[in-house]
Amino acid sequence: MSENSNQFLDALKQMQGVEGGDIVDVEVLDIEDGQIDVGVENAGVEGVITRREYTSDRNADLRDLVKPGDKFKALVLRRAGGDKENGEFFFSVTRLKEREAYDKLQKDFEDGNAVEGTVTSSVRGGLIVDVGTRGFLPASLISNRYVSDLKPYIGKTMKLKITEIDPNKNRLILSHKDLVEEEREEAFDKVASQLVVGDVVEGKVSRLTNFGAFIDVGGVDGLVHISEISYKHVDKPSDVLKVGQDVKVKVIGIDNDRHRISLSIKQTEPSPFEQATADLNEGDIFEGEVKSLTNFGAFVEVADGIQGLVHVSEISNKHVDKPSDVLKVGQSVKVKVLNIDPSDRRISLSIKAADSNASSENHNSRPRRSRNENSVNKKYMSDNDNGFALGDIIGDQLKDRK
Repeated sequence: MSENSNQFLDALKQMQGVEGGDIVDVEVLDIEDGQIDVGVENAGVEGVITRREYTSDRNADLRDLVKPGDKFKALVLRRAGGDKENGEFFFSVTRLKEREAYDKLQKDFEDGNAVEGTVTSSVRGGLIVDVGTRGFLPASLISNRYVSDLKPYIGKTMKLKITEIDPNKNRLILSHKDLVEEEREEAFDKVASQLVVGDVVEGKVSRLTNFGAFIDVGGVDGLVHISEISYKHVDKPSDVLKVGQDVKVKVIGIDNDRHRISLSIKQTEPSPFEQATADLNEGDIFEGEVKSLTNFGAFVEVADGIQGLVHVSEISNKHVDKPSDVLKVGQSVKVKVLNIDPSDRRISLSIKAADSNASSENHNSRPRRSRNENSVNKKYMSDNDNGFALGDIIGDQLKDRK
């Protein structure tokens, strides 16, 4: 059989074998508005490629992209029918590229590799990303933080993880959040290995919320809860801090399991208690204002916001049933410092020991408090800066009213 005969048989075989789903070599015959006329090489089969099946740019001029005689591979979509002798088919270049892209993406998915894509548009619930084919990035998987505005991401190139892929359904779900979390965990392990609870380090305010401030310490965000910003009351972190502000923080907790670092700004500074008692010593006598009265004693202001307790037994040399029998809120009294407990932030005071009219016996020796008195003091003292738990005080008074 001659060479020409063999070529004819091969062409006939290819022509007869052209079916939907096949990949064939085509040659551009002509370019019309909105479509490219092509012929399958050595097959005598013709067909068309519409603009959307050649490029994702719906406004592209096909004459700028191809010219007669160009050759490339295309995917056979289906037979178009018609009266032409050899029939007519619809072909696609974009879907062939998608198929090839899916093959690569499938391997990346199985190997756990990150892929790179460009955000082309936003839709309800997420972003459309071009990763060689069309993929969907849900808004909830864009970041490890809530994203309300999607527009700034359009045109942005991002590294992504594939969370779901199904070529048959043309379904490709992507995630940037997964990569952020992986990078965050790696950064946390590195930073946390260099920190110890109690360390004081420099940081920068990276983000403010209603419940606290996130501080960047070495590339990892640690949280300063609103209660740890200042010894004074803070309504909103934004009232006292600004994003980008340099701050000194103390490490007060490291949670390796949850990858969290707890920080404090106020603990890098002297507490109001420490400031108030810096020049205060046991035995000192001073004037103070009675701030509140309870059944077990009187609270006298030592400094702004700092109070000491005058136990009922330390009010007078005479028996006192209730502090309110002999004292009034707002009254100025002379008190003597009996004890300062820095660890528990407690100050014990005495009015009777400061009384210049007290007997010489009381001046020369400090009355020893009973075990019961000490236990009462301890019960109503807490580690708050003012030295006492107001909730316990009120609760005790309510009990006495029953």
